[in-house]
Amino acid sequence: MTPDAQVQPDAARQTHAARQLEATAEPMTPLLPPLRIGPLTIPTPVVLAPMAGITNRAFRRLCREAAAGTSGGSGCLYVSEMITSRALLERTPMSLRMITHDPEEFPRSVQLYGVDPATVRAAVRMLVLEDRADHIDLNFGCPVPKVTRKGGGSALPWKTTLFRDIVAGAVQEAQRGGVPVTIKMRIGIDAGHLTYLEAGRIAEAEGVAAVALHGRTAAQHYSGHADWSAIAALKETVRTVPVLGNGDIWSAEDAVRMVRETGCDGVVVGRGCLGRPWLFADLAAAFAGSSQRARPSLGEVGETLQRHARYLVDFHDGDEARACRDIRKHIAWYLKGFPAGHDVRHRLALVADLAALAELVASLDADAPWPGADAEGQRGRAGTPRSVALPDGWLDSRELTAAHREALAHAELSVSGG
Repeated sequence: MTPDAQVQPDAARQTHAARQLEATAEPMTPLLPPLRIGPLTIPTPVVLAPMAGITNRAFRRLCREAAAGTSGGSGCLYVSEMITSRALLERTPMSLRMITHDPEEFPRSVQLYGVDPATVRAAVRMLVLEDRADHIDLNFGCPVPKVTRKGGGSALPWKTTLFRDIVAGAVQEAQRGGVPVTIKMRIGIDAGHLTYLEAGRIAEAEGVAAVALHGRTAAQHYSGHADWSAIAALKETVRTVPVLGNGDIWSAEDAVRMVRETGCDGVVVGRGCLGRPWLFADLAAAFAGSSQRARPSLGEVGETLQRHARYLVDFHDGDEARACRDIRKHIAWYLKGFPAGHDVRHRLALVADLAALAELVASLDADAPWPGADAEGQRGRAGTPRSVALPDGWLDSRELTAAHREALAHAELSVSGG
């Protein structure tokens, strides 16, 4: 397998903005050393956060190409969508599609979700024995009600023994193949039920290779502001493995500020790269010590949008109609701040084939420059704080009751993710 740092995209696939970065010569001092995750070395300590319906093979390819096209650009870590352990073991067609990687993609990173230690352990065993992953991340951060009401995602670390058993089993199984396991979590269920420091200590003791923290509670969902001070506190608590910060990174400058304010060993970027995979060019440049940033024109954004759609056709095994349905949700993110017009935006959001997409993109003003502040800032869902859906009596104790154990045994059957 060839590391990303040695893989360069075709010149035709690099945007003008990326080529500008590549051609820039300036003295550079890296912001951080490479990120060490077990036996893996990630030259740029930046991780693409798993996002349902987003971080499939097509989107990861775009992000890799962007980072590789910069001066000093090199491999980040690009994680798959969240995959349900039970669905993976049942080898559902979607779960197997979701764990596919490009031939040049390295490390092959897969995120697993599960609430039953034996099921998670078996899924890790499958990934390792069948050589399907070089890195496995465990999801303890999802705030979606269909996950938390089953005791999963960001609800699970509240049950300390269950959390320990899942982490320990996954690490033990993965070690058989030398595959590192990391976790991603939130700071807790709500302000009165914080779990991140204890969970960090448990995960470190059980042998995880890194811990990533989104600085919000499950109750916050994606609203308000991430608490970066919690990331700093976790860094002070977890001393022997890297601590990665996540939350409110909308630009390379945000990432640099997070590192300086929290002392974290790297950053995890989610919603900030929606509709702008070239953010990884900015991040690669910033972590290499460069001030250069990608500022694509509308024509260049349109080219990226079309390339994304073509990659989705490949991901969906040639199903162009399905790929176009998939690309629709990205349209508003790509065009944020640009003068596209309501009619064209509406038609793009209904596009049914690549020819129609190309025609509509051609109608845009290709020379329209990067709109600056209008294109920056929050992307994707935000919402408002809400009560967290939990199993009955979940908060009564840190240990599982018999009823909870029975509920967890059936929980993964009703959570999609593969």
